[in-house]
This record gives sequence, structure tokens and C-alpha cells, in this order.
Amino acid sequence: MQQLHEFVERHPRLFVLSGAGISTESGIPCYRDREGQRTGRAPILLKDFLGSDYARRRYWARSLIGWPVVARAQPNAAHHAVRALAARSRVHRLVTQNVDGLHTRAGNPDVIELHGNIGRVRCIECDERYTRAAVQRLLEAANPDFVGYTAPAVPDGDAQIEDLDFGAFQVPGCTRCGGVLKPDVVFFGESVPRALVDDAARSLDAADAMLVVGSSLMVYSGYRFCEWAARSGKPIAAINIGKTRADALLALKVEAPCSEALEALIERLDARPVAG
Repeated sequence: MQQLHEFVERHPRLFVLSGAGISTESGIPCYRDREGQRTGRAPILLKDFLGSDYARRRYWARSLIGWPVVARAQPNAAHHAVRALAARSRVHRLVTQNVDGLHTRAGNPDVIELHGNIGRVRCIECDERYTRAAVQRLLEAANPDFVGYTAPAVPDGDAQIEDLDFGAFQVPGCTRCGGVLKPDVVFFGESVPRALVDDAARSLDAADAMLVVGSSLMVYSGYRFCEWAARSGKPIAAINIGKTRADALLALKVEAPCSEALEALIERLDARPVAG
């Protein structure tokens, strides 16, 4: 913790990249184990969602059951600590791989959400926008037999179920044009919007150093920022329990819960020498 404090004191303009590990204390499951290996079933691929009516039925059925876990989640101490770090002018830019929106709800301004936000839905035909809460009401109205079903939650508002008749599930279309509704998130097999990557890259260029919070960095969309930081000579620190893809690039690694490490950091930053 002392080394983390010294790192932040030396590099006050931090490019902060957060991942799923920062939201586990909010009750949202993590994707990977301590070795960085994915746990559970792989998420849906973009090509399957777009190309298969059954895949869309299965996705939205599981989402109807799993999304309330994300909807009820509240920012935890780690999210608030990142906001406190920004309030002390230590965060140049906050970028997150998470789609839960908890950084924004904790009061963090101007967050770059690399993978989108699960609280939004759009029509892929006419680009009409919906809140996920509004779509939940449509899903429940069209599928009353699925309402109240419980199953273990998995990341991104999904649920671990395989024993339901997904073919019978009714997926509402866009109320404007009847088109296919898709959550406003980046699916596997889909590219992060170039504008977001460029915005984040410019922020990294202007930062003193990079701080990774709660990410194994196994997904390249996050790991590439570590590659760019290393090439430009910017030091990288990480707060993460277990292996990260960037371990060889790190100047410092703190293996502790995100909230514990960040709250200790804030406490040390606020400490003042005792006079006398």
C-alpha cells in the first residue's frame, strides 16, 4: 500500500482502467478466476445474435432473468474511492471495461465505457434508443411464464440457465420499426467503437502513468492500453487479485480487494504530517 501511495504521488495524472473486479463487491459476478481463465459458459457472439433467431430468444430469456442483478447493484466503496481520487485531482481520465454503469452512478464524470452500457438498448435497424428498464417491461409482458424464475447470475446481466424452452420465448421488436433490439454493449466478435479507442488513447498520451483496477486484462481491448503505455515509457500499476495479462509490464502490483487498496490509498493521500 505504501508503494501504491508513492506511485500516485510521483504520477498524479493517472489514466485509470477498471474491470470486472471492481464491481464484484456490488454483487456482480466476475468473468475470470485468479489465473485469468474464464469461468462458466462463454458469452454470446455478435454473429450468433445477429444471425440466429433462436440465439436472440435465448439471450433475451436469460437477460430477463439475470438483468435485475445489475439493475439492483449499487456502487461500492471502490467506485466511490475512484471518485474520491478524481476529486483530489489524481485521475486524468477514467476508462472502464464494465457495462454496469456503476462508475457514473458513483459520481465519476466523463467515463469512457469501452464496452458500452447494459442499461441501454438500441434498434439495429433504425437506431431508436430505449432504456433497459423499459425493455424489461416489454419482455415481462410478452413472457409472463418466465417472470419470477430464478437462476445463478453471471456477468453482464446474464443468468446461468439451460433448461427452459427458449424457442417459446417472445422477443419484442422495435416499437418504431419492428427491427431487432440489441443491448448497447460490445459483444464478443464486435469491435470497440473507434472514436472511444481514440479518445482513450489521447487521454493516455496526456497522463503521467496508468493504474489498472480490477482487471485481468485478458481481453485485448483493455490490454492494448498497457502495451501503448509501456511503449511510451509510462509506468503501470495494477490492483488485482490474481494473474493479469500485463504482469510483465507492471511497475507495481497490489494483490488486494479493490476497495481495500483504494480506500487505504485515499487515507494515505489525506494524511498530514503531525506538527512538533
